[in-house]
Amino acid sequence: MSTFVSDPDLLTSIDCPIIDGKRQVQHVAPRTADVGGIPVNRVLPSRHRRLVGAWCFLDHAGPSVFKGNSTGLRVGPHPHTGLQTFTWMIEGEVLHRDSLGHEQVIRPGQVNLMTAGRGISHTEESVAGETQLHAAQLWIALPEAHRHTEPRFDHYPELPQWREQGVELTLLTGEFAGQRAPTLAFSPLVGLDLRSPSAGSLQLPLREDFEYGLLSLEGELEIEGERFATNELAYLGRGRSDVTLELPAGGRAILVGGEPLGEEILIWWNFVGHSKAEIMEAQRDWEAGSERFGSIPQYEGERLMPPPLPWKV
Repeated sequence: MSTFVSDPDLLTSIDCPIIDGKRQVQHVAPRTADVGGIPVNRVLPSRHRRLVGAWCFLDHAGPSVFKGNSTGLRVGPHPHTGLQTFTWMIEGEVLHRDSLGHEQVIRPGQVNLMTAGRGISHTEESVAGETQLHAAQLWIALPEAHRHTEPRFDHYPELPQWREQGVELTLLTGEFAGQRAPTLAFSPLVGLDLRSPSAGSLQLPLREDFEYGLLSLEGELEIEGERFATNELAYLGRGRSDVTLELPAGGRAILVGGEPLGEEILIWWNFVGHSKAEIMEAQRDWEAGSERFGSIPQYEGERLMPPPLPWKV
């Protein structure tokens, strides 16, 4: 990723307006990118929406089928700071390696959570012989008080699952509808996967102090009569007690939400920071091969390097 987000004209309102008695929903269109040879649709961050709670990055990868000589996903060693990487696997298998020595294959229905804190590096590769990939990869910005926490890696093979109104729900993080996920969090968050085997309507209870976004991963989503295409983020804002949505047969969506972070967050390349100085220091350390980010000797290939900083050092 090569994104610097700090422009003051970015839309940061967390309260969607009410017009003619109806609370509006913001449309956030995706942009395409390539990550490790896999096409992705990216909706966060954008010039129209920077954060949803502490969620500061959202890629929808796939669904992709590998053909010919393709080895699938292959992302070489790269660093992170000030965030948690959050991978929700829907189809396929990916091997995670990091500079703390962890090696973990993530499979469908599982979450990999890497807390970068003061600094970590990792790689991601499709498992040998794998022919498909479908996943959501997100970043969670660490609050300023926790931005230099010790790095760690957690794998969650089992998550709360239940069924409501014909829709299969999986709680990825946080609390929802009396369920609690075991996933480590540093700020109030929620992440929920929704899969609808058959077409139907679902009313979701919401916390009015949270802001929320809904992203359709498969099929067109309808929210209170308004249509959203696949990969288009529906930003619901804050102040809602519930939302009603229509899912098509075979439809799938992800709900993300959280308490507004209320802190300035800067994103550049693979770094999240609370100041330009933090990001500049992290980039210099990575370029210099500092022990701060460790190494991954099991990976055969070059480290990824960042583009030049977008401001003068």
